[in-house]
Amino acid sequence: MPFKTRITDRLGIEHPIVQGGMQGVGYAELASAVSNAGGLGTLTALTQPSPAALREEIERCRAMTDKPFAVNITVLPTILPPDYKAYAEAVIEGGVKIIETAGTQQVREIWEMVKPHGITVLHKCTAVRHALSAERHGCDIISIDGFECAGHPGEDDIPGLILIPSAADKVKIPMLASGGIGDGRGLVAALALGAEGINMGTRFCATKEAPIHDNVKAKYVENDERGTNLIFRKFKNTARVGKNEVSDEVVAISERPDSRFEDIRHLVAGAVGRELLQTGDLTKGIFWAGMVQGLIHDVPTCKELIDRIMGEAEAIVKDRLGAMLA
Repeated sequence: MPFKTRITDRLGIEHPIVQGGMQGVGYAELASAVSNAGGLGTLTALTQPSPAALREEIERCRAMTDKPFAVNITVLPTILPPDYKAYAEAVIEGGVKIIETAGTQQVREIWEMVKPHGITVLHKCTAVRHALSAERHGCDIISIDGFECAGHPGEDDIPGLILIPSAADKVKIPMLASGGIGDGRGLVAALALGAEGINMGTRFCATKEAPIHDNVKAKYVENDERGTNLIFRKFKNTARVGKNEVSDEVVAISERPDSRFEDIRHLVAGAVGRELLQTGDLTKGIFWAGMVQGLIHDVPTCKELIDRIMGEAEAIVKDRLGAMLA
């Protein structure tokens, strides 16, 4: 029995499960597999070297699925920013009807571009105040990311058990829960806390279709809930990554009182991270990973994973919780 929520209705998907956009991972192979399995797959715009390449990737994904899929555009402060508006134009021209965004307030310019074209905007936030601001500025769906998540969890350090219901108490538009979710228990918990679906990143990295090396997938299985490092804390740009010798070194260097970002740049550069994902050489750089690694014990197909999550969730609601009602 499928779970019907405002998320499934708005996105036109069977199951309330969204694959987050991930740099170096959000290619057509993964996005189409998630969408074909009844969730919402997501391409990552900036994984593509140019807007023209993104247009080609959209067409490649459309050839692999006839189900809805999204494109992620993350706007981050950089010295030489990419042409975000050109990437947004590629989304519009490609006929994609769902966009996932994250990052600085500049992302609102992207929303203003895509909204007149009937594109649903799903925005990732790490704080209730940010979610309310996004809602005021016309965002359609919020993904609220708890401190457990991979990537950038913000600077407030609020875990999902508090952040999700706090946001649900105030946000009126549909909301996804993200961070630390990887099975049916997480889905049911998210629904109970006030969300109407889940957004998963790390868990989808450990699937057959994820276009990354098997060594990296094996590391997700090997690591437990303690298998992450928080980096960039002193630079007020906290990021959660998988624990390996490189991220351990980044932490050690950063703890020196006189350390600067330049001291770790060579270890955290995007180019070496991409090389790690492609070659499986875990000594090359860092890789994104959340605390949910403690719940990852295998590398299934996306369909096997989504079917399992939905089966677990239904059994919990009908059997375990139902049996507890006096």
